[in-house]
Amino acid sequence: MEYVRDYVMYMAVFGFFSFVWFGWAQENPRPSWRKYIGVASGLGFVISSIGIYLSIQHWNDASALNQATAFNLYLIFVWAEIIICMVGAILLTVFKKKHMIAPFVAFIVGSHFIGLAPVFADPTLYLLALLIMVISCVSLPVAKRLQVAPSAITGIGTGSVLFCFAILGFVRYLLV
Repeated sequence: MEYVRDYVMYMAVFGFFSFVWFGWAQENPRPSWRKYIGVASGLGFVISSIGIYLSIQHWNDASALNQATAFNLYLIFVWAEIIICMVGAILLTVFKKKHMIAPFVAFIVGSHFIGLAPVFADPTLYLLALLIMVISCVSLPVAKRLQVAPSAITGIGTGSVLFCFAILGFVRYLLV
């Protein structure tokens, strides 16, 4: 990937969603974790805000999404992700498996990066996909062992990975 605009959008989007996942982690973590999760959430918000500011500054720069095919694929993957997450969350609620919603959503979020890696010509998105999908798979047994909600483990793990990728976007921006 060679596009400054995409790097700063990584900051904005990944930072925002790290903020969101750390928020979801607040569902039922150990009480001693709350302040750290809150700080991490705040840091996600800060990096997202910086990314938004820089995105506005570079709004008219080139992007991988400037190609019509790439943008259309991006929209397909994002809408598919949203629809699958909504249907899955509804079904998990109907079947009284609400505790599995956060890991399920994380798995779908992770898997959508597999499709986005070629759209952005960025192989690091494969690593992002793998990390989030692994977190989603281990969150249920780890949460059971630690006696916390699966959303705590899923949120902390996914939020941390997304935060790191937001920082990676910032580093890439600085290096261009």
